[in-house]
Amino acid sequence: MPGCRLTIDARGVGSIELDRPERHNAFDDALIGELLDLINQLAGDASVRIVVLRAAGKSFSAGADLNWMRRMSDYDAAQNLADAQQLAELMHRLNSLPKPTIARVQGAAFGGGVGLVACCDIALASARALFCLSEVKLGLIPAVISPYVVRAIGEPAARRYLLSAERFDAQQACRLGLVHEVAADAAALDAQLQAMIDTLFEGGPSAQAEAKDLILEVAGKSIDRDLIAETAARIARIRASDEGREGLNAFLDKRNPDWVHKK
Repeated sequence: MPGCRLTIDARGVGSIELDRPERHNAFDDALIGELLDLINQLAGDASVRIVVLRAAGKSFSAGADLNWMRRMSDYDAAQNLADAQQLAELMHRLNSLPKPTIARVQGAAFGGGVGLVACCDIALASARALFCLSEVKLGLIPAVISPYVVRAIGEPAARRYLLSAERFDAQQACRLGLVHEVAADAAALDAQLQAMIDTLFEGGPSAQAEAKDLILEVAGKSIDRDLIAETAARIARIRASDEGREGLNAFLDKRNPDWVHKK
């Protein structure tokens, strides 16, 4: 049975739905491989403008499947490393996907599930969502998700929640920066999601991909002469692009640019 489903609508919204509700959408090596294939497929599909990561059932994702972890404990060092590298590649590809990504978090996100949320550009959560970096309670560490989680919530919060494995609610996740908006219920969550999708469609697709790459390039770097030169070169290149010219001309002509869908 497939562990996730892909749909692409007429506007170009690609939705990946985790579909193991009976296991709280916990992932194993097979599901990780499936997710990685779908993300690579969407990255190369020019018709897809926005990617939504969502889940079936009550939970968003319980993180690693316990049966999978039990299996991994019997692997040798080389097998364990290869297995961990696949999960690391999934997080990297989701984080760097050259399209806007939105996590729709309707329920609990534990362990690696928090990593999936942190790798998305925008995270919207229901008020009933719960979060937990639970690995230390199993004698493990959230290693491959840590770069994304620590960046999202900051080092002080990471020192608390990675060590304590406390559960925290959607409002706290919002205060920490893991989640951007909290909705009262599922209907409100879907309304927030649609509003965000509409907003994202107003941006140029190439500009959004370039802006995402720019964020990854400049985040955490010192503002030195090399970085100043790099950013100047980037805007000069974009201004001279077809999309850049179209956007400026549309603004001056008081019309929508050609990438904006008519509602």
